[in-house]
Amino acid sequence: MTLIPIDGKQRDLGGGFVVRRMLPHLKARHVGPFVFFDQMGPAAFDDDAGLDVRPHPHIGLATVTWLFDGVIRHRDSLGSAVDIHPGDVNWMTAGRGIVHSERTPPDARHHHASLHGIQVWVALPKSHEAVEPEFHHHAAAELPRVERDGARMVVIAGQAFGATSPVRVFSPMFFVEARLEAGARLAMPEEHAEWGAYVVQGAARLDGLDLGALDMAVAHDGPPPVLEALEPSLVMLFGGAPLDGERHLWWNFVASSPELIETAKADWAAGRFPLVPGDEYERIPLPDH
Repeated sequence: MTLIPIDGKQRDLGGGFVVRRMLPHLKARHVGPFVFFDQMGPAAFDDDAGLDVRPHPHIGLATVTWLFDGVIRHRDSLGSAVDIHPGDVNWMTAGRGIVHSERTPPDARHHHASLHGIQVWVALPKSHEAVEPEFHHHAAAELPRVERDGARMVVIAGQAFGATSPVRVFSPMFFVEARLEAGARLAMPEEHAEWGAYVVQGAARLDGLDLGALDMAVAHDGPPPVLEALEPSLVMLFGGAPLDGERHLWWNFVASSPELIETAKADWAAGRFPLVPGDEYERIPLPDH
């Protein structure tokens, strides 16, 4: 089995809002269909301030938001307008193209808003990368929960540990929140071929590799690795089947060919993507590099 430690990079997106980017990485461009993995925060905003990610486009992927703290208002070009809270899932399938914004709701800004969570991008298989865009919100009560010795897990998306999430996915994958007591041992799902573990809080060991808070390790080519909690820990588990070919990533676009990226760039620059109802008056311009 190949086991790879991943060291993330911290990025300040402005206003004191910091993300820790773990994927893509030079050592692991993707793990199963996961091509992007960010930890957002934890952040505390000044009064009357909050997250303000202006409307921006995506193609060829699904975005997933999972919060530990705070609230985000999602709006998109399909007309979706949903607040996501800890334990809920927002799954947005970009397909051939979608635009969305993410903001702290006005009523949350009056109470020193906070935010902490994970955002991932899941590459769509080539057969589905140009599907019609979709958005689905699943409340916390809809998600399956699994308990093993010393482990409490939520299956956010995909299939793992004998449970299947109701979230619609397009390829074999799993995305799980695991809260582990000290000494708990957990084998990664054997039905998948690539695995990743990210320690949000605590400390763990993955097949002999020690991981502290904010550390990640990924594995493939062998039997499922075993995760052991060295202290009470919160760990995100993810992975799935290998991608059906490499993906090109540029800004917010993911595609199986550079031509699809160039078309999306031209469409955004020319204003050919749809507007976001309720958030029509701002947008993030196309980067110049």
